[in-house]
Amino acid sequence: MANAKTAALRAAFPLTIPVCTGYIFLGITYGMLMVTAGFPTWLPIFTAAIVYTGSMEFLLVAILASSFQPLSAFLTALMVGARHLFYGLSMLGKYRDMGWKKPYLIYATTDETFSVNYTAEVPAGIDRSWLYFWVSVLDHVYWVFGSTAGALFGSFLAVDLTGLDFVMTAMFFVIFLQQWVRDGVCLRLVISDHMPALIGVLGSVLCLAIFGADAFMIPAMVTILAGLLVYRRVRRASEVRTSEKSAELMELCTEREGRK
Repeated sequence: MANAKTAALRAAFPLTIPVCTGYIFLGITYGMLMVTAGFPTWLPIFTAAIVYTGSMEFLLVAILASSFQPLSAFLTALMVGARHLFYGLSMLGKYRDMGWKKPYLIYATTDETFSVNYTAEVPAGIDRSWLYFWVSVLDHVYWVFGSTAGALFGSFLAVDLTGLDFVMTAMFFVIFLQQWVRDGVCLRLVISDHMPALIGVLGSVLCLAIFGADAFMIPAMVTILAGLLVYRRVRRASEVRTSEKSAELMELCTEREGRK
């Protein structure tokens, strides 16, 4: 078991290097922001480890600094975290039969961890549950480390962080391109493997054109969720029909063999 864990950790670490570079610097920014806003040093470290929700943590600074409005804070967290509905739908198959690791995998599914685990090719001989687990743990550690560094030493750092918010967008774009190049672009793959991505892109573009840049987010999430649910139902029905046809074919072959 120890060898399996170590092998999975070695396979997971290279996959998380792009996330590491982004999380450490963004974590430093978060830690600095919390401390300069007047909060104690331990608070960004604690929230990085427990809350661990990226963009919502930056909003948390303003929420904690403002007057007590629990309903507003709840609705903000709900809207910002609604994208995880799509992550959950996409990872239903990959996170099946994960045992005790599953609760943590769900908890630690940030945008970047989802991207890595969703596109990761599990090497031969590597336990996929441990690979997904180590990717999640490593990304979590990077975020906590960056936040801790920012909280403790942020005032001593002279780093220009202009444009750093684009790091994660660039990483998503590279992962998206890698998946298309790896799988190849043909009509069959577009219809099957890439359809969820296309639903996301087309739904967002459509809602952006209809509602504008200031009001498209919620309609886009509703549209994408509806599209994914419909696609999931259509694909499941197709798999059932294929399975039934295979069973009929096997039964026919058995009957022919019996006649001989």
